[in-house]
Parts: sequence; C-alpha cells; structure tokens
Amino acid sequence: MSVRVLVRTVSELCVTVGTLIVLFVVYVLFWTGVKADRAMDDQIDRLQDRWAEQSLAARDGKDGGAAPLLAKETGPYEDGEPFAVMYIPRFGFTWNKPVLQGTATDTLKKGLGHYARTARLGQRGNFAVAGHRRTYGDPFKDFPALRPGDAVVLTDGTTWFTYRIDKKPYKTLPSDIGVVDPVPRGSGYRAPGRYLTLTTCEPEWGHSHRLIAWAHLDATQPVDAGKPEALRR
Repeated sequence: MSVRVLVRTVSELCVTVGTLIVLFVVYVLFWTGVKADRAMDDQIDRLQDRWAEQSLAARDGKDGGAAPLLAKETGPYEDGEPFAVMYIPRFGFTWNKPVLQGTATDTLKKGLGHYARTARLGQRGNFAVAGHRRTYGDPFKDFPALRPGDAVVLTDGTTWFTYRIDKKPYKTLPSDIGVVDPVPRGSGYRAPGRYLTLTTCEPEWGHSHRLIAWAHLDATQPVDAGKPEALRR
C-alpha cells in the first residue's frame, strides 16, 4: 500500500469516526431531551386525566365518593408511576416536572424519581426526590442556582405543598445515603419534621459527586383554593 493510499485511508477513517462522535453528541444533547420532554408531558397528562376522573367521581358520589379516594391516595405509590407534579419558580415559571415512584434508570427518563424508602409527599419525615442534571430533558440543569427561601411546590391533585429551601446546594459523595434519612445528615435539621430533599449529579456532565438541596414544608392548601402564592406571577 502506497503512502498516499495509507494517508487517504486514515483520513477517511478519521472523518468517519468524527461523524459518529458528532452524531452521538447530538443524540445525547438533543434527541434524549426531545424524548424525555415528550415522556414527561405524557406523564403529566396522565396525572391530570386521573385527577379529573377522581374529582368527578367524588362529586358524583361514585365509588363511595371522597372517602375511597382518600383511602386510595394514602396507599403506597405504584412503582414507576407518576403521582405528583413539581414546580420550582427559580428554574422558570414554565418549569414543571412529574414525580414518579422509584429511581430506576427507566423511571428517571420520564421525570423525577421518589426514593422509595423515604416519606410520602407532605407527611412527617423526609420526602426525597432525584433527577438528572444533564441529558433526558436536563430537569435539574440549574440546580446550583437554588438559594435559601426558594419555593419548591408540589401537587398530588388535591393539595398544594409549598416547601422552602433552607440552604445552598450541598456537595457530597454518592455513598452518603444519610442525606435522605428522616432527619437528613448534613442538613442542619436537629429534629423530625416534614422535609424535602432534592438530589442530582455533580459535576454537570459527570457523576462522581452529588448535589443536595433541603427544604421544609412551609404551607399547604387545597387545589380548589387556587394556585399558592409562590406560583403567582
């Protein structure tokens, strides 16, 4: 093989490899985000349809009215299924993401994931949620911007829960599972309460560490009363 042919072959190989790299980057940065946004919108639509049906059934007295609905909603969350929607005004007033049960890989492609061993939404204990920092819709891309006093609002279709961030995001190792304890380690909390823990990866494009944000339950109100103050522009 001549030097000219060898050089041309190597050049063509480099172009091919470069093209594949570009396509992979486009997939990671763009296509996974498109798919994730569609999946998250679908989860929210499913929730809203479910809540509308439950509200209608309660008003009409079907299936025993509100009492069975209350019993159902206080039962265990179904693995991989959505049960709430989260809003964080710091990330923009159009930012809203579904919260699903569990933190499996496939679950986090469709929204935020609730750590199964932690408390239910609004209950005494620590309601802990994980989300991707980058890829799959970048739900927690702006996580470092969280500041004390910021609102994190969730709804389960019947109640609005407004939590307030208590300190700037905390950096730790993935092995530090105490951050989702009932009284989370490193949070500064000294007694049981109604807490929220948010977790995501650090650095932005890596996963060697975790960023943690903690909040306490500040207020609740029925959905029928309208949006909470934190979501009013």
